[in-house]
Amino acid sequence: VVNILTTLIAIGLIDKIGRKPLLLIGSSGMAVSLATMAIIFGTATQVGGTPQLGDVAGPVALIAGNVFVIAFGMSWGPVVWVLLGEMFPNRIRAAALGLAAAAQWAANWAITVSFPELRNYLGVAYGFYAICAILSGLFVWKWVMETKGVSLEDMHAELLHEDKSARA
Repeated sequence: VVNILTTLIAIGLIDKIGRKPLLLIGSSGMAVSLATMAIIFGTATQVGGTPQLGDVAGPVALIAGNVFVIAFGMSWGPVVWVLLGEMFPNRIRAAALGLAAAAQWAANWAITVSFPELRNYLGVAYGFYAICAILSGLFVWKWVMETKGVSLEDMHAELLHEDKSARA
């Protein structure tokens, strides 16, 4: 329910504030929530290999988990697919989207197969994912062009101009 509601928020905000700001906000929220989880689970007392969360840590972990879902659901979940559909020229769009979808599924697979082993070290796992969220924000900040309000033709002309300028 939280993910669906935040996706609706993204739909309402994507053309108002833009793709890049939503991704940066999402990366920040995901990084903070995952870092919180890393600290909570990294410092939790282990009983029989199971972390024991106290009266404060338990609710904080629950809130952090939901903050992650909110941050992802209003940013990376829906916005990436909009941005991908806008950033590739028509002549390669289908192939590029296919490659992007394959990369997305490969990343999902990597998380799915790595987490069962990492769950024995939840602090490390969530810390690693927090670093990934920070890197996603840095990537967007440095290399992702805002596409809000830019026509596909203008965007691709601008990319070609930047490419020619870089070669000169």
